[in-house]
Amino acid sequence: MTEGTPDISQMTFEQALRALEEVVKRLESGEVPLDDSINLYEQGEKLRQHCQARLDSAQARIEKIVAGADGKATGTTPFDADS
Repeated sequence: MTEGTPDISQMTFEQALRALEEVVKRLESGEVPLDDSINLYEQGEKLRQHCQARLDSAQARIEKIVAGADGKATGTTPFDADS
């Protein structure tokens, strides 16, 4: 990792998402030289993977928090069971 580049593994989901949006914006501008575009794309992929891992972790936590009408845990239900 180069100096000035944030440690992606330490970013919150929101920080990583904002950074990913900035990468996409810069790439879409068409004003970035080819070599820089490749580096940005690689950084964007790392940010995307980090965001996906954070979402997967949140989904797993939500699956564990299923309670019945009486407020007691009734087991786990997949997050997207109704879809």
